[in-house]
Amino acid sequence: MSRTWLITGCSEGGIGAGIARAVLRRGYNAVVTARSLDKVQGIVADYPDTALAVTLDVTRQESIDAAVKAAEARFGQIDVLVNNAGYCYRSSVEEADRAGVDRMYETNFFGPVALIQAVLPGMRARHDGAIVNVSSIGAVRTGAASGYYASTKAALELMSEGLAAEVEPLGVKVMIVEPGAFRTHFYDSSLKGAALTIGDYADTAWKRSPENAVNQGKQPGDPEKAGDVIIDALESENRPRRLLLGSDAVKAVRGALEARIKELEQWAELSARTDF
Repeated sequence: MSRTWLITGCSEGGIGAGIARAVLRRGYNAVVTARSLDKVQGIVADYPDTALAVTLDVTRQESIDAAVKAAEARFGQIDVLVNNAGYCYRSSVEEADRAGVDRMYETNFFGPVALIQAVLPGMRARHDGAIVNVSSIGAVRTGAASGYYASTKAALELMSEGLAAEVEPLGVKVMIVEPGAFRTHFYDSSLKGAALTIGDYADTAWKRSPENAVNQGKQPGDPEKAGDVIIDALESENRPRRLLLGSDAVKAVRGALEARIKELEQWAELSARTDF
């Protein structure tokens, strides 16, 4: 029986769409989801037997339940869940609107958690399955205006590590994906932000606000290549816990980790003074 993937956030032009097309090219079943079916019809049109387009709003439990039910009704079970849906809300910490931050958390963190809880009973019963959570290099290093966004991805990653300790002994794989910059709508229609009200942030957070963001479409990452890389990594014998996507991601994360180790070593003697 062909394995079935349920992928969130598959609107055309994004990484989710690239994952869905790669899954379908390889002959797997794909439940291709987005908040609007119009945004995924081009993906499923050529695969009537193995693709199912489903409306899914990851912030609504009833929508999650309906999508899982539709997937199981069509294909019998969900073997791989890819939590890809998400967006960025940019703001200085001080200027942020709490409702805006909460909405981003519902999409980027609590939505994936709800989907994991929905598919795990079946995976545990079969002692088989995989959960792929799409994070960001922002979980490793961030900057002005991105603190809240980065915190959603850091939360997703640490939850994923705890999840892996719980379910991998039961036969369920967990993998975190950290993309760098891709040529998607992340930098335009997917970018939200708070009102700019405090002039002291004009030279820091304001420069990265949606009002000042320009998507030049020159990011190094190709969303059409992401899916094949994810599948290859997930199906490899030596599967990574964290999979970086893009040469820019490798460079940025390596630099951030090296700087952190350097600081740790610099202050290790003082840190140790708290021991009994």
